Amino acid sequence: MWKWQAEGQAKAVIVLVHSAYEHHLRYGWQIEQWRSAGFHVVMGDLAGHGKSRSSDKPHMASFATYEKDIDEMLEAALLDELPVFIIAHGFGATLVMSYLSSVQQNIAGVVFTSPWLHLIKTPSKISSALSGLHKLAPNLKINHDLSIEDLTRNPDIIEVERDDELYRPIVTVKWYRELQDYMKSIAGGKVKFPDIPVFIHTGEKDLVTNIEVSKNWLKQQDLKEFSYKEWNGAFHDLFQEPEREDVFITTHLFLKNILRSLGYVVK
Repeated sequence: MWKWQAEGQAKAVIVLVHSAYEHHLRYGWQIEQWRSAGFHVVMGDLAGHGKSRSSDKPHMASFATYEKDIDEMLEAALLDELPVFIIAHGFGATLVMSYLSSVQQNIAGVVFTSPWLHLIKTPSKISSALSGLHKLAPNLKINHDLSIEDLTRNPDIIEVERDDELYRPIVTVKWYRELQDYMKSIAGGKVKFPDIPVFIHTGEKDLVTNIEVSKNWLKQQDLKEFSYKEWNGAFHDLFQEPEREDVFITTHLFLKNILRSLGYVVK
């Protein structure tokens, strides 16, 4: 886990939660934006991700372990006794949806980008068709086959990250089956999300997830304050897209409005 200090006096703390298969190094640009805007940032690599991942092993950690990682990041963020926000992406957004539905935490607001609630980009047809395979061969490796080109249309990001050795979408059949059950539970409304401010961003051209399911999830919640933004022409990784400065500005305004409602003077 890492913590980056805000430039000048901090107004709040942001906990960043990354998506499946990736790592905190992909968030360098976003971290610097938040620091410059006066936010501390706390982030760690989820279990089995980043440099903690063995190069020859698939992602196979339990989802309870991932939620424990989020708990530890939040505990570190709360030590500053400042308002705490969570910004979670993709699979990380789905983890936070589940976590906050079962654990009471003093969170000022959350921002979800491209939540994984229903995947349209799935592993090979063979591995998906063998529905009983998770029982017969739970540790069999399958390739989710999510390339950087599936995540962003930003040529600069693609050029830098195409050969990223720490990005590897290889999972076990058991892990992928758990993912499917996990998404269905959340998308189907089986877990109740707390009444805290929520902002969901999706990309119109998301190749990974069904954005309508994310929109429907938001409609199902009993929230006093919420926002939804669909970015025209954007792919999955919104903070990596050519429009990322606009994504940041829109998100920053959301956080500032929450801080004002809490009684903070925010410039």
